[in-house]
Amino acid sequence: MAGRLLKLSSLATALFASSGFYLNSRQLDLNDLSVIRFGRAAATTAVISYDYLTAFKHVEYGTEEYWALKSKVHRRSAERLLDLCCANRGTFIKVGQHLGALDYLLPEEYTSTLKVLHSRAPQSSMEEIQKVIREDLGKELSELFVSFEEKPQGAASLAQVHKAVLHDGRTVAVKVQHPKVQTQSSKDIVVMELLVRVVHWLFTDFAFLWLVEEAKKNMPLELDFLNEGRNAEKVANMLSHHTFLKIPMIHWDLSTKRILTMEFAEGGQVNDTDYMKKHGINVNKISENLGKLYSEMIFVHGFVHCDPHPGNVLVRMCPQSKKTEIILLDHGLYQSLEEDFRVNYCRLWQALIKGNMSKVEQYSRRLGAGDLYPLFACVLTARSWTAVSSGISSVPVTNSEDVEIRTNAALYLPQISELLNRVPRQMLLLLKTNDLLRGIETTLQTRASSSSFINMSRCCIQAMARHKRSKVQSRRRRLQINLAESLCLWQLTLYELYLWVKASMLVHWFSALLAFVQ
Repeated sequence: MAGRLLKLSSLATALFASSGFYLNSRQLDLNDLSVIRFGRAAATTAVISYDYLTAFKHVEYGTEEYWALKSKVHRRSAERLLDLCCANRGTFIKVGQHLGALDYLLPEEYTSTLKVLHSRAPQSSMEEIQKVIREDLGKELSELFVSFEEKPQGAASLAQVHKAVLHDGRTVAVKVQHPKVQTQSSKDIVVMELLVRVVHWLFTDFAFLWLVEEAKKNMPLELDFLNEGRNAEKVANMLSHHTFLKIPMIHWDLSTKRILTMEFAEGGQVNDTDYMKKHGINVNKISENLGKLYSEMIFVHGFVHCDPHPGNVLVRMCPQSKKTEIILLDHGLYQSLEEDFRVNYCRLWQALIKGNMSKVEQYSRRLGAGDLYPLFACVLTARSWTAVSSGISSVPVTNSEDVEIRTNAALYLPQISELLNRVPRQMLLLLKTNDLLRGIETTLQTRASSSSFINMSRCCIQAMARHKRSKVQSRRRRLQINLAESLCLWQLTLYELYLWVKASMLVHWFSALLAFVQ
């Protein structure tokens, strides 16, 4: 097996090198050619597979030496994967970013290495940007804008954003798609699917076809910027009652499938604690409000923004109202949850918060976890089974527990892969979203605060009441549901008040103690 892989690797490398030499002499961009992109991906896959097949031959499984070596193999494989993503760019970077976000599902060596892809996305030249604008809008930059900054505000895997000023004086952000992404993406996904199937044939425990399936389904949607604009308007209307949320307004007359022009919104990234401190922004309030937004999106509406990495979530002190705002960007990737899935997911979280283990098992099984429901509960909450069994709202997160969870991601990778292939496809983007939100909470040091569980519980109560009302016709029954909902929400508000009073008294007592000691 290892010999076959070595030959395959050598052949792929030779093909890649000779093709590269020939095409370089003709002054062509290698990244435009499918054979080069495939050869590079095949060679990287072969080298990584060969490393895993041969590295552990003379090491006893389960020993300290084995785990140390496995960590090194994970690390160098992740670095090879990173190099591949940076070389092939486009879809490869997008998938690499997705993997880097799965903190509690993949070994730490992979997630920490691939996270840098959020800041290492490629940039298109100004000539390429002008060409896309000319082709799609039919005019030159000077005809459309008074000014257009050449240096992008940010570059992502599929596009980059430039700041510009319209002729009426309004400042806008112009998101322009990298010109070659559209033609390359479908071919790249075919390559990924083929290589993932080959790796699964070599290592039966490796079952990451779900990742390719998600990319195949979501990439066309993310490459259609008109779809992104529609999502932005939909979520802005849906959450308009949250005055702290800012969704930039879309300029439809200057938008196409490859160009999205929107209101320019400035702020600091949600993980930039120095920015928040400098501008007097309360990190606890930001974390609480972010939790409110996502709890409502998931449990109440079933329409979820699935890419909340820090570059897409900005915070600022509004110059007009002097209140803290959250600015939500990049609306290309949304997940619409089916009614039955959303209701079962809602009931599962209610059981997890309360520590009702029979209900945790019941609703985990309904969501496809089967006998792997304990692992599913741990993956979903990023908590240990001990914490899950006790009720995650009553057991605080500790550093040792966090280390345990990350370690288990490496130990139980085959079971996690099997679980991800079992659960409904809707669950996959939710798991990614959960991990990204947890990463923000960890940076802000607000992880698993009582307010987050209260917000989740409130949204679960509202979602279940809405679901029950949709199933009945009787006015009397509707009134009963409304009263039960109001009672539960009132009890939750009283509990929240109790926690606030308790915290205030504790602060007062501590201050008095300090004064006495001094």
